[in-house]
Amino acid sequence: MTQLDSTYLSNLVDYGVIGLLLLASLWAVGIAFERWFFYRRVDFSVYPSSAALETELTRHLTVIGTVAANAPYIGLLGTVMGIMLTFHNMGIDKSMDVHSIMIGLSMALKATAMGLVVAIPCVVLNNVLRRRIKELVTAYEVRLGS
Repeated sequence: MTQLDSTYLSNLVDYGVIGLLLLASLWAVGIAFERWFFYRRVDFSVYPSSAALETELTRHLTVIGTVAANAPYIGLLGTVMGIMLTFHNMGIDKSMDVHSIMIGLSMALKATAMGLVVAIPCVVLNNVLRRRIKELVTAYEVRLGS
């Protein structure tokens, strides 16, 4: 493998993993906004039961939970691939230049950092939305009881 191939693979890993994380985060945030605006205008009279209401309120939340749960693993995959490329380049170059090794490893770790940057807000969004669902279902049930 030439240096050009190695650079291409490195860019592919970097941009592929970070691009995937960016798309997943945009998807999750988009769903979170859509759900939040839906919760603000929900009409209780449309739903025959609290189960029907809860089903409608929880629609698409699995996407946010899935992104939250898997973003760290996607980042870790990028890190592992980056470390593999760094070791591969060390073997090809037959050098043990500490400077290039540290740069390669630090660049590989950015994928894990990006995975956490995506996952943590998604966990918060998921928790906030699920709390709001509990509040709305409780309000619906109280309304039925009175």
